[in-house]
Amino acid sequence: MAERRRGAALEKALLDAAWEELTDHGYARFTMDAVVQRAGTSPPVLYRRWSGRDELVRAAITHVLERSRVDTPDTGSLREDVLTLMREINATRVQLVIVMSAHLAGYYQETGTSPGDLLTAGGEQTADMLFDRAVARGEIKPEHLTERIKSLPFDLLRHEILTTFAPAPDHVLEEIVDTIFLPLVR
Repeated sequence: MAERRRGAALEKALLDAAWEELTDHGYARFTMDAVVQRAGTSPPVLYRRWSGRDELVRAAITHVLERSRVDTPDTGSLREDVLTLMREINATRVQLVIVMSAHLAGYYQETGTSPGDLLTAGGEQTADMLFDRAVARGEIKPEHLTERIKSLPFDLLRHEILTTFAPAPDHVLEEIVDTIFLPLVR
């Protein structure tokens, strides 16, 4: 007989099952019943924690973001820090980017949220530390750092992933940083 899961182990199993449902079937076909089946549990166990699918989807994404948190690089150079972070995202988060952008369109429409809202809820602010360090080192001027410019290399990486459904080649990352991003901040 299988050991009964409780506490953090049970919550992890439920959130993992929810994420697998999202990645396999997208939000449009995501149901609480499918998560219950996949997790091998009962509806009351799931509904005690999350009252509906929107709440569960948000929790599953936050869980995945926490599980796949990337370290903030500190190479001593803005160029290398941004490239290192982009390479890490490129190597570990292609599936997450695709699911959050393509599979969750219905979720964003129903809840009035955006991918940025979910990233903020998941504490995704690693890049801000890179820019603060670069300003402190005198590499860039803070007045050049609008929110749009700070997000630009990562927005272009996301675009590349979504147009190819694959990691971006390294020469593309270097081109984004060297020919588009750095000239804007220097």
